[in-house]
Amino acid sequence: MLRQRIRARTSRLGWLGLVPVLLLALILIWYGLMCVLLAVKVSPSTVNGISGYRSVFDALAGAGPLVSPTARAIAAGAGLLAFVVFGLLLLAQIPRPYLARGELDLEPSEGGRTTVEPRAVERLAEAAAIGHDAVSGVHARYGTEDLAVLVSLRRADGLPAALAEVRQRVHSAISTHGLPDLPVNVTLDGFDRQHGRELN
Repeated sequence: MLRQRIRARTSRLGWLGLVPVLLLALILIWYGLMCVLLAVKVSPSTVNGISGYRSVFDALAGAGPLVSPTARAIAAGAGLLAFVVFGLLLLAQIPRPYLARGELDLEPSEGGRTTVEPRAVERLAEAAAIGHDAVSGVHARYGTEDLAVLVSLRRADGLPAALAEVRQRVHSAISTHGLPDLPVNVTLDGFDRQHGRELN
């Protein structure tokens, strides 16, 4: 069996997680440049006029230990908000590996080897599932070792029977087209909004 390629799926919020890192990098570069200016004997007053490092330090040093309850509440709320936002951005940065789709190899013959593209297998399953009267939408995903079929139904009644019938239809279509039998996992993806009142 050929080795499977592993790909990483990341959230779109992952790009926002790079913004704080970029800002921190720019701040470090900027104040690193100020240290270089001080090292080459540039006047501290000139450097302070560019960066304001001494003014900020003096303001923080003279702030004193007394802080009003309002300022404490604002600082606590800001800290909690920062924890939630940066925590979500951190989770979005975590890659989610998955196996890339591969071709379906049929039995080799004297004339060579026959392969079926993943999308062809998925379209076969979708065409078989959408033919069921209760199915309003379908999306299939071929994962080399199994076939996942997500279906949206028009009605909530008869749910187990509808899913079982869709699974049987997909198996029959695979067998009819001479493809190797695959494990078929049928999952309910939702209901048609026009018939959503039936769930109440």
